[in-house]
Amino acid sequence: MYVELIALALSGGHAVAAPAERQQQAAEPQQALAIVAEPRIVKPEDWSRACKDGDDWDKPGPPFKVYGNTYYVGTCGITILFVAGENGTVLIDTGTEKGIWLALENVARIGHDPTRIGLLLYSHEHFDHVGGMAAAQNYTLAPMLASPEAAEVLRTGKDNPRDPQAGMHEPMRPATNIIAIEPGRPVTFGGIAFTPISTPGHTPGALSWQWEACERDVCKTIVYADSLSPISSDTYRFSDNPEYVAAYRAGLAKLGALECDILLTPHPSASEMITRARNGTLEGGMTCAQYADSKIKALDERLAKEAAGK
Repeated sequence: MYVELIALALSGGHAVAAPAERQQQAAEPQQALAIVAEPRIVKPEDWSRACKDGDDWDKPGPPFKVYGNTYYVGTCGITILFVAGENGTVLIDTGTEKGIWLALENVARIGHDPTRIGLLLYSHEHFDHVGGMAAAQNYTLAPMLASPEAAEVLRTGKDNPRDPQAGMHEPMRPATNIIAIEPGRPVTFGGIAFTPISTPGHTPGALSWQWEACERDVCKTIVYADSLSPISSDTYRFSDNPEYVAAYRAGLAKLGALECDILLTPHPSASEMITRARNGTLEGGMTCAQYADSKIKALDERLAKEAAGK
């Protein structure tokens, strides 16, 4: 079954916000971004020369086509994706409050109007990936989809107490117009079906996404897999939270079983995106199964350290 986002079809692919909300959003400062009439989209190998593993989250990087209708518009250190459907466009993640403007500029550089972005998706509810969500909504008036666990974090800008990294980050600007969705049920927008997969672990409300991109008659399945690294505050112990660990493992099992021609991750280095891009394509290299296995190993190592009292 598909989630029908009827409101998104209104006003040229945008959700119609309440008048008070529109007035508040319109009062926010906005940057004018020039749309490139004849865009020059660099190749993946050009991006790999401009960026390197470990780059700053806000270091500008050139946009490039991943495959078909899917483009990388993020910074060198943070993945942000733009998907152009037949009658609507989608932005996945926003980066930081500074990074979102670099991403929107990259959208304009590939010849698309960033104000016409109709839907916002995310990977997990930390500031380095969704810190710019409020700014993106103010600029585009687009709604965002979120898991029930992440929705409250995005609405308030405050950490979920169940987050292993709770208390480590400054509050984010709250987002609005959030639609809670059921993971596992595909969402169609712009003629593209996006399937959200619940992959908690790095955060309680994390989602991975799967969709299809085509070039002529050749279609590839893209998976944007969440970070899934067992990072936490000094006081958090995964072993004290067995239900959380069980959900963590269940998400990794689902991720590892996905059809996955092209793997992308919120931090490019996590799936060797720059190394793969040097070959001119992000196809091949690390698979979803290999990525999931690496995260299972990291979780097991973390649990072993906790058991050893380290």
